[in-house]
Amino acid sequence: MFFHYHPYKPFLHEDTKAIIVGTLPPPRFCTKDYKKEDVLFCYGSKDNLLWKAIEVIYEENFLYDNSEKAVKIRKDFLLKEKIGICDIVESCSREKVDASDLGMQDIKLRDILGFIKKYKNIQTMIFTGSLSKNSPEYFFRKVLKDNNISLEVIDEQTPKIHLFKYDNRDIKTISLTSPSNAANRYIGSTKIFKEKKKINPNYTTFDFRLEQYKKVFKSI
Repeated sequence: MFFHYHPYKPFLHEDTKAIIVGTLPPPRFCTKDYKKEDVLFCYGSKDNLLWKAIEVIYEENFLYDNSEKAVKIRKDFLLKEKIGICDIVESCSREKVDASDLGMQDIKLRDILGFIKKYKNIQTMIFTGSLSKNSPEYFFRKVLKDNNISLEVIDEQTPKIHLFKYDNRDIKTISLTSPSNAANRYIGSTKIFKEKKKINPNYTTFDFRLEQYKKVFKSI
């Protein structure tokens, strides 16, 4: 069995208003078998599209390499925009060494409610994936259920929005389409993507994400 742990601590600060919530970076971030364009930080895989989308939305200029500067640029951006990152999985084990959420076993979760209680300005949680088995939202719903906290539906249209009450606060959750390339097949099968592709043959799965992510990040 492969022990897959999260190599990066949550990135949170006193002014954090919104947190990005995923599961784990790919296993190579544990073994340090990095690719040339990997960034040694959350969502740093060269194949993950989150930072590329954020770069466009906020008109930033990120580096994509293994340098400390590439990490610092992202941390400075997060501080400026009052965004944090708090992935929900601390560790798991795997029979097959890959990044599949479904392949996770013996899962240990982080105390995400504890972080929300500690950082009083958090108002929004952004899940990097829709609700499916072993997705970040799947685990968070389990945490809420275990703590007898109800989740209210606000908007059932993608990106789906829910609300829960905790620590005398109303906290909103938003579910994004995954920034992983593994979601491209799903995106390509959706009615809205097919309609836009028909109108514009150059329309891509990245364009699809960008439209959705822009709507979310510009509202926090």
